[in-house]
Amino acid sequence: MEHIIFKYFPNLNEQKRAAFLKMMELYPEWNEKINVISRKDIGNLETNHILHSLAIAKFIEFKPGTRVLDFGTGGGFPGIPLAVMFPDVHFHLVDRTGKKLKVASEIARECGLANVSFQHGDVAECKENFDFVVSRAVMPQQDLLKICSKNISDEQRNGLPNGLITLKGGELEAEIRPLRKRSLVQEISKYFSEPFFETKKILYTQK
Repeated sequence: MEHIIFKYFPNLNEQKRAAFLKMMELYPEWNEKINVISRKDIGNLETNHILHSLAIAKFIEFKPGTRVLDFGTGGGFPGIPLAVMFPDVHFHLVDRTGKKLKVASEIARECGLANVSFQHGDVAECKENFDFVVSRAVMPQQDLLKICSKNISDEQRNGLPNGLITLKGGELEAEIRPLRKRSLVQEISKYFSEPFFETKKILYTQK
């Protein structure tokens, strides 16, 4: 059976393919011990979690040397799939739930990812600078931006100006109104045709 990830990313090298296959094996195993994905949803791991995370890789090609903060990563989404896709980019994964972060760190280790670091706690405790902050619908965009804009560097290295990239679902009109002039909404259905993505969006806001 051809995996959906490989349908949309046909040119992955062997190392990346192996890492994604390992990830698809490890998450269900870990989920039996520590619940990082809803038990009802673990069967949709590849589409609803890994591929969903990789929508960001369709939206932006991070340049080597880029630094990305994954805010509220939970079990490692979107940070770990993106770290496989961009081995020359550093991903710093932050979450308040230690058990979930443990799963993420073990999966990163077993997938051989050397470009990932972890921080247990609140993002307010993070003093480092990054080019982008990514997140999976942790909170409204404006609230998220208030908390993490201090971590977004002014020094540019990518084609897209530094900012916040979030994975969202549903209607965003009211949420982005205060940020409209510096935001961009991209329908994920532009990249992936599965029904899950019909209402899913990427919301990018420049710092």
